[in-house]
Amino acid sequence: MRVILKNFRVVDEETDIRGVVIVEDGIITGVHGEEPPSCAKAHGTGEAALVIDGSGLSSSDKLPVLMPAFVDLHAHFRDPGVPSESPLPSEVLESASLAAAAGGFGTVVCMANTAPAIDTLEKAKTLKSRCDSLGLVDLYPVLSLSKRLEGKELSEIVGLFPESASYIPLMLSEDGRDLADDGLFLAAMKEARRLGIPVSCHCDLGGDEAGAVRRVIDLGKRAGCRIHIAHVSTREAVEAIARTKKEVQAVEGGFALTCEATPHHLCLVKDDAVKLGEKTWGRVNPQLRPEEDRQALIRAIVDGTLDAIATDHAPHSRADKEAGAPGFSGLETAFAAVFTELSHPVIEPKVGAGRGGHIDLKSLSSLMSARPAGFLGFGDSQKRGRMLPGHRADLVVVDTEASWVVAPGAFKSRGKNSPLAGRKLNGKILLTLQKGKVVFSAVP
Repeated sequence: MRVILKNFRVVDEETDIRGVVIVEDGIITGVHGEEPPSCAKAHGTGEAALVIDGSGLSSSDKLPVLMPAFVDLHAHFRDPGVPSESPLPSEVLESASLAAAAGGFGTVVCMANTAPAIDTLEKAKTLKSRCDSLGLVDLYPVLSLSKRLEGKELSEIVGLFPESASYIPLMLSEDGRDLADDGLFLAAMKEARRLGIPVSCHCDLGGDEAGAVRRVIDLGKRAGCRIHIAHVSTREAVEAIARTKKEVQAVEGGFALTCEATPHHLCLVKDDAVKLGEKTWGRVNPQLRPEEDRQALIRAIVDGTLDAIATDHAPHSRADKEAGAPGFSGLETAFAAVFTELSHPVIEPKVGAGRGGHIDLKSLSSLMSARPAGFLGFGDSQKRGRMLPGHRADLVVVDTEASWVVAPGAFKSRGKNSPLAGRKLNGKILLTLQKGKVVFSAVP
């Protein structure tokens, strides 16, 4: 099927033009500065194409923005389940997939800390197949490093051979636990190097994030594997990562270091957690930090130390959140939160917030689409994250002039635990397309 998207501001990490995008059978085949005369008909068939016209979609006289759909390196879909105080699950695959589409995400990597844990290829493959059947988002389950996430013996990464495996994970992780035993962690990293799969590390040693970062960097160097640091939140951790990146050049098939920050650590501070309730609605791991740490994260975004923005979407029921469960529901607010904080210009920034004007939309697209997609290493037939011929037509349409108030009750996610409830944000997701098919629409 042919899809024509015209009268849009087309943006990716290297592009910002008024243009027309042509999609054939789920793949971008052309990006043009003006509409080609032949694009109204499908090639050689006379069949009319689906035309999506950006004219009139925006809340202002400016064109809506057409971007690559976002790629989330870190989310929790809670399926097949998690221990809970609530009789109803805090999330299921269907609600999480709808939330991802509503947030403009085309690809999501979900963590293995479910019940039971995703510690076998069969479990990961089953979850991915179920999500594929929904057709809303491309899901890639992480495989845990240890059996049952117990940190005692390695999972099926031992003896895994890509050429004969039914499913190849794009990332390995023990989630928030990391492996306490250095010997076992090193063995896991050596298996990761053999497989060519990065290890996502959730660094927290009794609250010493920087110390945990230095530990996994040291182990990663010894193993010669790719290390990804999840949800960086402190100035000291940023400095440790920046030093390592300056000292060590990435080697093909060897040690390399990447990292991410979350929207909530970029937008909120410890005072916000206090107001929400540090042990309940404001609780998250890592905790929200003082303003100086938030500013260090923003500087790391601007100077390129931070490689990606990832949601760490962690939905919880009201009962679980009030019982102290850590984490925030974030898929549906991620873009608007960081766009408001980092990119949207404001005349009178709130004191101490540093809102707006830090990076342009191209840089934001790089952080939320191109760079995380590149990190996951998709092959030629699965390329995504750029507005280029040959890339998958996973796309999002955003009204950057629209503002809206966060109302968790309207979330697609079952997790209504947003720290941004009641806040006014800029940038509204209008459409999300998965392989050229509209999977979410907020267009009247």
